[in-house]
Amino acid sequence: MTYAAALVALEGLALVVAGLWMLVLGVAGNSDDRQQAVTGGITLVVLALLPLLAARGLLALRSWSRGPAVITQIMALPVAYNLLQADSVAIPAGIVLGVVAIAALVLLINRETTRALGIRGPGRAQDEEPPAGQQRSAGRK
Repeated sequence: MTYAAALVALEGLALVVAGLWMLVLGVAGNSDDRQQAVTGGITLVVLALLPLLAARGLLALRSWSRGPAVITQIMALPVAYNLLQADSVAIPAGIVLGVVAIAALVLLINRETTRALGIRGPGRAQDEEPPAGQQRSAGRK
């Protein structure tokens, strides 16, 4: 669980850094389009809230946190693919992002993670023991 939270938080921090970098470039006037750089920077900083809040929720074992964390990984995969298509220094960034997103997805859908967060999958409700004093019906095992 801690590893999954760390990877999700790392992605959130990377978004904050990229957003702040775009903002600085936009405000300093070093960008081709100042308004687009400022808007993009603010957007990245705001988007960083999703994985950062999800990472905090994962550490606190909140079941709601897995959904935003998984969505973040799914959104990161096309970004990684696009970075891999570039002919520049973006290729190593695409490799790193792809590896982190896949590793985080594997950790997030892991059975132990699901169990630790108290998430029951489809059909799992019948696998639980009935409350004390109640018996299962004859049709169920």
